Amino acid sequence: MSEPDPDALFDVAVSKPPPPAPAKGRQAAAPELPVAKVWVDAPLAHLDRTFDYLVPEKLDAEVVVGCRVRVRFNRQLTDGFVAERVAESDLETSRLLFLDKVVSPEPVLSPEVAGLCRAVADRYGGTMIDVLRLAVPPRHARVEAEEPVEPATAPAPPDPAGWSRYPRGAAFLDALHAGRQAHAVWQALPGEDWPARLAEVAATAASADRGAVIVVPDHRDVTRVRAACAALVGDDGVVALSADLGPAKRYRGWLSVRRGVARIVVGTRATAYAPVANPGVLIVWDDGDDQHSDPRSPYPHVRDVLIQRATRTGAAMLVAGFARTAEAQLLVETGWAPEIVAGRTELRAAAPRVTAIGEHDSQLARDPAARTARVPSVAFDAARAALSAGHPVLVQVPRRGYVPALTCQECRAPARCRRCAGPLGIPPSAGEARPPACRWCAATEANFRCQNCGSRRLRAAVIGAKRTAEELGRAFTGFPVRTSGAKEVLATVDAKPALVVATPGAEPVAEGGYGAALLLDGWALLSRVDLRAAEEALRRWMTAAALVRPGTDGGRVVVLADSTLAPVQALVRWDPAWHAGVELAARTELGFPPAVRMASIEGPPNAVAKLLAELPLPSTGEILGPVPLGDPESPDTRERALIRVARPEGRELAAVLAKAQAVRTARKDPDPLRVQLDPLDLI
Repeated sequence: MSEPDPDALFDVAVSKPPPPAPAKGRQAAAPELPVAKVWVDAPLAHLDRTFDYLVPEKLDAEVVVGCRVRVRFNRQLTDGFVAERVAESDLETSRLLFLDKVVSPEPVLSPEVAGLCRAVADRYGGTMIDVLRLAVPPRHARVEAEEPVEPATAPAPPDPAGWSRYPRGAAFLDALHAGRQAHAVWQALPGEDWPARLAEVAATAASADRGAVIVVPDHRDVTRVRAACAALVGDDGVVALSADLGPAKRYRGWLSVRRGVARIVVGTRATAYAPVANPGVLIVWDDGDDQHSDPRSPYPHVRDVLIQRATRTGAAMLVAGFARTAEAQLLVETGWAPEIVAGRTELRAAAPRVTAIGEHDSQLARDPAARTARVPSVAFDAARAALSAGHPVLVQVPRRGYVPALTCQECRAPARCRRCAGPLGIPPSAGEARPPACRWCAATEANFRCQNCGSRRLRAAVIGAKRTAEELGRAFTGFPVRTSGAKEVLATVDAKPALVVATPGAEPVAEGGYGAALLLDGWALLSRVDLRAAEEALRRWMTAAALVRPGTDGGRVVVLADSTLAPVQALVRWDPAWHAGVELAARTELGFPPAVRMASIEGPPNAVAKLLAELPLPSTGEILGPVPLGDPESPDTRERALIRVARPEGRELAAVLAKAQAVRTARKDPDPLRVQLDPLDLI
């Protein structure tokens, strides 16, 4: 008999012994990588980690990284995602529970998206599972069972002629096609077909066999951009994701992206996490729109999510819009994203003629109809000329409703309800003959008396879209008046002469462009008690003005605001980059975002004070407040404190806040606190 091979004996000696046979009635664990690390759907901050479970042998093939599972957690069946499978656990195997079931073997959470979710949670001081709820949509079993579709072929590179008006536009497209990481802040020209330009950027990345993510504020923008992309890459090459699609249709589109069927995805804020394969370019349009900020914990902003993703994956990043935020200006000034801006010659050829008239300008309307409509003569003449030329006229009104806010005629104090102290207004259906009513409790106030000066006279603080449409209908007889806002938002209007009264963000696109735009009650936007009031007013004005025909074609924009103010000057000169630079410089001097990182802590006074007392602040940390929110005499008084740190210490601030929240949930503090980093609302 031959001698045994000594090398074979050595292999047997050092190999791991086979796992012991399971006890009677106990499941057998998978022979390889028997431990699954699971993100369990437990929203408590002190449970923000993975938990180890054994993989049953019968489920070995189905338990893949990223799939949905059900596990026993705190004696209850709970959903979770498999983060990874490993050979051993830090705990004793006998102490581990088995996975209860595999909800679906579909790997819905890719390692790239999981890493992004972890980075977003860390940046905003939140928990992983909260971000996963934003990133992964609910499952639809019927949709998952449908036959898979063949992936779309890579399209040909699009014609870059549309970007020729921008000196750096062609270079940006070349970098995308070559697969280089290129970042940019694009300021679109007025009247620009921006959906087509974004589609060309996305198609350029797709032609290089890379993915593209385009995030826009609302479903109307999704429809326009999706149509532009489909025109270049075909219907199978682009997927639209937005809440208005319905759960099943949205999940079908999301799955087609995850399975690599489509390379381009267009949608609203949750699309920032779309699982595109090999992302090549990430785009956010109009990053100043508040719809890009998620209202759910940990309250991430799309722009910052995409910046995190671009940094982690090496994808290009494009921040685009007609206006520019201070955050986008910071990207430009730090050199992270060079700007793509057209020259002044191109701008003069594309921009409408803009005129600013102060609220108390001496140029009042010269005829009774114009005076009734609150429109100065210059604006009235511009609208009449556009209508006579056969073009529609856009009228932007800051508020919807009829007369949504009233003040005392004498002292201008807000008119309040005697019963609940709510604001008084005239509802849309009431008409002028009806008394004002409370907007909180709906009680009528027929005998108003000012609590400040005793006057019984009221005046409109701001006129709503409904009342404005009514007045303009009387002033411009013979022309139809259409409204767009709230639940009646128009997507488009035809090229026929008409007056279109819209609230900010609800302006429909006119075929061929509007002949004129009247931006009424500018003071209502500029006088808001908000850090971003000037920036937001300019953004809304430019969004509306960009829909107007060029000045060389008779396009006029009249804004009712003081022409000496910086945002008004930026609109007149069409120079949002200058205004963004002024805003950023002012905020840097005063220590406001984005020059610093800031956190808001809101809740009952005792809970806020206790958290602040226990919080180990970074070296540059500074506490502002707390200050009461609402009525300080109310038994349910809440307070808010702000914490400010230098930008390099932003991650440290997020970490200490996350740890403090974990301590609170572990000891079961009864009072909830809302902790938000980089909040849009600071005042």
